[in-house]
Amino acid sequence: QVQLVESGGGAVQAGESLRLSCTVSGIDFRQLPMGWYRQAPGKDRVFLGKINNLGVATYSDAIKGHFTISRDNTQSTTWLETFNLVPEDTARYYCKTEMRIGQNHWGQGTQVTVSS
Repeated sequence: QVQLVESGGGAVQAGESLRLSCTVSGIDFRQLPMGWYRQAPGKDRVFLGKINNLGVATYSDAIKGHFTISRDNTQSTTWLETFNLVPEDTARYYCKTEMRIGQNHWGQGTQVTVSS
């Protein structure tokens, strides 16, 4: 059974940073591209960026320079590091497997709340 577990969210002040993690089990993580998304209250879930199995990350224009995606295949974990958070970053953050073939899987998400 494939499981994705996010953690690291919380309530922070504007300007602070958080490091979100996503640990994967039940599948060979080393071959998996991974994506990060977020969903703000009342809005659609949006793509933030993804990282391939070799550790090369690409980002949406909206967050380029604001967030960084990394991974460690030995820990079956990918991270989303968020910098200088603003209230508009308040959302639930999700990771997702990004396989081209087969079923992809989502984590349950981790909540980030940024106050001004």
